[in-house]
Amino acid sequence: MITGWWNPPGLVGLLAACLALQGAATEAGEPTRFQYTEVHMGLQTRVVLYASDERTARSAAAAAFRRISELDEVMSDYRASSELMRLCDRAGAGPVRVGADLMRVLSRAQQLAERSDGAFDVTCGPVVALWRRARREHRLPDAATLSSARALVGWRNLVLDRTRREVELKLPGMRLDLGGIAKGSACEAALAVLRRQGAARAMVEMGGDIALGDAPPGRSGWEIEIPVAGDSPARLRLRNCAVSTSGDTEQYVELGGLRYSHIVDPRTGLGLTSRIAVTVIAPSGDLSDGLSTAVSVLGEEAGRALASRYRGVRVFVRYAAGVR
Repeated sequence: MITGWWNPPGLVGLLAACLALQGAATEAGEPTRFQYTEVHMGLQTRVVLYASDERTARSAAAAAFRRISELDEVMSDYRASSELMRLCDRAGAGPVRVGADLMRVLSRAQQLAERSDGAFDVTCGPVVALWRRARREHRLPDAATLSSARALVGWRNLVLDRTRREVELKLPGMRLDLGGIAKGSACEAALAVLRRQGAARAMVEMGGDIALGDAPPGRSGWEIEIPVAGDSPARLRLRNCAVSTSGDTEQYVELGGLRYSHIVDPRTGLGLTSRIAVTVIAPSGDLSDGLSTAVSVLGEEAGRALASRYRGVRVFVRYAAGVR
């Protein structure tokens, strides 16, 4: 899993620069392209949309940003008052009723956990906390501390009752971390708001996650550059889908001669050392985000096998020079 998308000030988003987004120039009489940027979840968040006038565009973008802020209050593991952290505070105390947004994300997360045999696991909060400290202090956690944290990790100890909309964390001390799925989910939710505001030709981008709506005027899709093996990126035109990229291009630490990614393997409690970068195109943002993390942890062969279980998914994998 990823050591938190709600990064402290000064940290940058994962691989946002690896995805170039271009909107088409409008013809006479066509809607106009507008772009707005705000900081949400600790990251520069961009909304690009086409609208008939600036007032309409500003109103739609503001509604999209408000939706992201709402979800930050639900899913952040940096905010002690978030719904996620309030749930964690009840770990070991029985079922807790949660809101629809949190249940929706946890349901997708548990599906990915089961299908990946725990390579994707949002109960990884205790080991993620250790890894954040290791990155700050440039020191690996000692074996005993890591073992204690790993004892609290296990997706089977997260129980969902979708009918009652209740969640139970079976073990006291369990902590959830939605860093590998929340940004994609938030981008998707913001895009849905833009659609309801009449701005279906839109895209939302946050770090390494993008949600794409209808194509810009006069184009078949949004032009996206995706890093692939080799020198030249793949240039694709995409619409009504989501794109997520995971990797260690910017967030990593070197310890004992090894480069550890900020992406943590829930099964070991340590950052990945495979130097893998994964981009996933999927029908929804929670799926693209979750799968890009899961494939990174599983590796290319097992990761592609997991992705093949979902319709409409494409996976692109590359490794750092000299790794393969």
